[in-house]
Amino acid sequence: MKVAIIGCTHAGIAAMRQILKYYPDTEITVYERHAEISYLSCATYLHLGGTVKNLDDVFYANPEEFKRQGVQMNMQFDVIRIDAHAHEIMAQNLQTKELVHDQYDKLIVATGSMTAIPAISGIESPKVMLCKTCDQARELYSAAQHGHRIGIVGGGYAGVELAEGYVKSGHEVILFQRNAQLLDEYMDPVIANSVQTVLEAHGVDVHTNTTVTKFTDLGEAGLQIGTTAGDFQVDMVAICPGVLPQTDLLKGQVNLAKNGAIITDPYMGTSDPDIFAAGDATEVHYNPTMSQAYIPLASHAVRQGTLAGINVLERRLKSIGSQATTGMLVFGQTVACTGLTMAAAKAAHMNAKSVVYEGNYRPDFMPATQKVKIELVYDQNSRKVLGGQLISAHEVSQSANTLSVIIQNGNTIDELAFMDMLFSPNFDEPFNYLNLVAQKAVDQEHGYWRTN
Repeated sequence: MKVAIIGCTHAGIAAMRQILKYYPDTEITVYERHAEISYLSCATYLHLGGTVKNLDDVFYANPEEFKRQGVQMNMQFDVIRIDAHAHEIMAQNLQTKELVHDQYDKLIVATGSMTAIPAISGIESPKVMLCKTCDQARELYSAAQHGHRIGIVGGGYAGVELAEGYVKSGHEVILFQRNAQLLDEYMDPVIANSVQTVLEAHGVDVHTNTTVTKFTDLGEAGLQIGTTAGDFQVDMVAICPGVLPQTDLLKGQVNLAKNGAIITDPYMGTSDPDIFAAGDATEVHYNPTMSQAYIPLASHAVRQGTLAGINVLERRLKSIGSQATTGMLVFGQTVACTGLTMAAAKAAHMNAKSVVYEGNYRPDFMPATQKVKIELVYDQNSRKVLGGQLISAHEVSQSANTLSVIIQNGNTIDELAFMDMLFSPNFDEPFNYLNLVAQKAVDQEHGYWRTN
């Protein structure tokens, strides 16, 4: 059997490793546009801030290791056309411009996403840069050596992380967010406003409810950013917009969602039985709403790619879906979330309610402790936990993972209130802070459900 893989970042690599493991006699051919594989985009802000000294260190896989295992690694090849009916691929060698034709028995499409570049006048200026790829990260780093005042457009994870990276490297940062709060896709105002407070405390000039309308190149004087809140002068701008699924190759050949994302079954199969898909090109099953959603995350890409590789020749293992669990570290504060925000729960027409808990993560008699702030979202009808968001100088990222399991398993606020968790004064109170936020939710609902 011959399996072709188009795209070799997180999903493609994960798929390839599983095929090598479970189907060692398979002939594997990979097509990848770039000369390198496995770049983690979070390394961009880590490099800007000095945590990662060399971007080359963040690549976790090398084409040579797969070549040694017999994989045909076609690096710097751009796939131009897929003929699903004939099981054929046409690609171009980007170095020689030669066209090649290939056939497959099974195909895994891991073409990822592309940046949704906003239609802003002047965006073509070389002083306006993107932040998705390794080459773009190098450009951002190089340009910042010759400028002091940085504008960042977009207040999602990438924008917030870039702001921290540039502040740590001694730059002045202005952050523009079109919507009313930062991180609006991931959290509600309670935690998002805490993140904004942290940024502002470290010198970031944050402008929410502000739309960027124009870039004007001022030559040696830098760049003027025109916005609905006035004009701002900077030396360079980093654009952190959203992304779109890159699926043109399969248009009209497999079922696609309205936004172009590939629709897959739980085995990562498409409507074509010989084509599988994984990563940012696909939708995921989002458990909190029991629906399909486009949530491009590296964690999803790795899991989906792994499933595609396991199932490509024999359907063995289904996806269990996702809660879209995410997290970041911003100026020493751990910010983590999972599941639905209140805004998303209301948009899904759920009878949702939230509760906010704030307290020390461990007893006051310990030499030091830190505040933990948690917002818990739950369904008033079923009392099931729908989502959670946390911020603390204490490392609380694994608590978001715990809440992810709670949502996955359909546990209620009553169950979370008494969920068995370890106790030690080194780590927490006799009731862990996740127990305590759930107990606060129970109080808000006037007591526990009877279990007899």
